Amino acid sequence: MKYLIGTIAGLCLMGSAAMATPVNGTGYVTPDVIFGSGNTNGSFTGVTTNNVELGLRGKLRYNASGAPETTFNYDGDKTYTFQPSDGTAPGNRSLFNFEWTINTDFSGQGGLNLNDLTYLFEIDYDPTIGTDFVWAFDPVNVPNADHAIGTNSTGNGGGVNATDSADYQELIANNNVAQNSWNLGFFPVFDFDPQTEGMFTINLSAFSSNGQVASTSIDIIYGDVPAAVPLPATLPLLFIALGGMGVMTRRRRS
Repeated sequence: MKYLIGTIAGLCLMGSAAMATPVNGTGYVTPDVIFGSGNTNGSFTGVTTNNVELGLRGKLRYNASGAPETTFNYDGDKTYTFQPSDGTAPGNRSLFNFEWTINTDFSGQGGLNLNDLTYLFEIDYDPTIGTDFVWAFDPVNVPNADHAIGTNSTGNGGGVNATDSADYQELIANNNVAQNSWNLGFFPVFDFDPQTEGMFTINLSAFSSNGQVASTSIDIIYGDVPAAVPLPATLPLLFIALGGMGVMTRRRRS
């Protein structure tokens, strides 16, 4: 029930502007990038407020060889820019990934673990400067997910992945850091090509029982931004509870 409450609260606040600057003034998140291997820290847009750190960034996922690069093309505010000429993605994937991090106890003194808060993750599929958050869900308070989980002392690439649902629930109840790297192609939308050129907005917010405690947002520009047109025959989807679980295990880290 608490993830439902957090999602509804987030939807009520969707019209408010999210803060966007380099997280911690440096672009480096705490403790480090803990998912996968070979992923460097830095170039994160985000906030550290109420002892909660949220970070988002865009990354070139497929270079000319189809391999990931630590290329962020970050403007130092909230925008990440990529061009079709930067690489070659499979037909069902976008050229870029969007990566996120949540730390519920930035100081290490607050004692909040991941499941002490609720979250709203919003993915825009309108390629124009407008937004259409077709996917909106709590990425943490779900039965199971393949996030990298850790604490403020977890080293680079050292995050733990759950082995099953019970393990996942224990991890989010006893740790304060979760991270993942996702692609537009992981979240199927009817009649949408993940290689569509345009500007895509990603929002991440965290809530306590008293309301929003932190929020951040990025824009990823891929190629040219088209004139405003609606998504073809797309019905906005709100994924809460089990509804969003179909994609939680589809991500492949790089």
